[in-house]
Amino acid sequence: MHQHPRALGLAPLSTARSAIPGAGIDIAKRRPVDPVTIVRPHAAARAARFFVEKFPGRSMYAVKANPSPDLLGILWANGITHYDTASIAEVRLVKATLPDATCCFMHPVKSEEAIAEAYFQHDVRTFSLDSLEELDKIVRATEGATDLTLCVRLRVSSEYAKLSLGSKFGVSHTEAKELLVATRQVADALGICFHVGSQTMSPDAYANAMERVRAAIVDAAVTVDVIDVGGGFPSAYPGMTPPPLERFFETIHRAFESLPISYSAELWAEPGRSLCAEYSSVVVRVERRRGNELYINDGAYGTLFDAAHIGWKYPVQLLREPDSDARDMDFSFWGPTCDDLDFMQGPFPLPADTSTGDYFEIGMLGAYGAAMRTAFNGFGSGETVVAGDEPMLSVYREQDDMQERRSTNVVKL
Repeated sequence: MHQHPRALGLAPLSTARSAIPGAGIDIAKRRPVDPVTIVRPHAAARAARFFVEKFPGRSMYAVKANPSPDLLGILWANGITHYDTASIAEVRLVKATLPDATCCFMHPVKSEEAIAEAYFQHDVRTFSLDSLEELDKIVRATEGATDLTLCVRLRVSSEYAKLSLGSKFGVSHTEAKELLVATRQVADALGICFHVGSQTMSPDAYANAMERVRAAIVDAAVTVDVIDVGGGFPSAYPGMTPPPLERFFETIHRAFESLPISYSAELWAEPGRSLCAEYSSVVVRVERRRGNELYINDGAYGTLFDAAHIGWKYPVQLLREPDSDARDMDFSFWGPTCDDLDFMQGPFPLPADTSTGDYFEIGMLGAYGAAMRTAFNGFGSGETVVAGDEPMLSVYREQDDMQERRSTNVVKL
């Protein structure tokens, strides 16, 4: 049974937006020693409702992006009932947090023990695969079950994505026919899935991938019951302003409607980043300044893994008024550990007078920030604060504001 947002302590969207203005500033005034995570439940709730209402199919949350039980509950309360799990630990987490949720085991390479536990103990019936070996494994582990939805993962291009996911998984076009035919003979429902890469900046990525799906279906001459377009839906970051998500949805729907699939076929998606990126940020303190380098109390082994290892840019905001004549300058960050790899090149623009003892907020860390956090070298996170102010960037706020303006400008006849 779905829980109403109020059951989880969430305010309605219209009031949550202004509930606690300036959460980062309030935290900085307390001068905490450790990093402080800010979570914004209304932002995740808004994203979930957006996908539930606008995506022309089923949206299932990719748990790997942020496995927070609190976040899972927020998404559930706002209509996300299916969850893309990549490990048996994620399956256990979702079922322990949301017993009525549906888990889909979408990692293409799994252990037989994990498959068996998922099927027999957690009622998982959907599995992905990209090889005959994995198909045999699923059949053995489920003891020849006849109620399986099996999704064959195709390899597609990641050319439009900021982070490629096209090398590790996916069956090639030349091998897809044999695998689709073999899977059709075993599956109660046959699906085709793919992943166009993380932070995909053009709807064309999905259009091109769907053409590969079309070719695979025609070549194999099989009846397909599920098309799963995977993840890749973008969020907003500095230097990365994606087209409106509706354009992605429209492109996907047009392509889906034109495929040679069964009349009752379902369309699925696996949003991760786009559902949780705006959910959290972190307030950090400057421990030292060396030129244009800031030593801060979070880093590569904390929430800033992507900033260090793939050069991801995040929005930053100094949590005090800068000097009147201080212009922005580009900084790099050193994290708190003893490791030289604990370095975030940036550039991250902050006022030129930023110095030791200052606090600033780093935004858009809801996706992968919390998931990649460790306690290496004894450094970890501090407290978590729930806030109702807006995230630093948003792909949903403008759309939501437009809808509110339309509703207030309706002329009653």
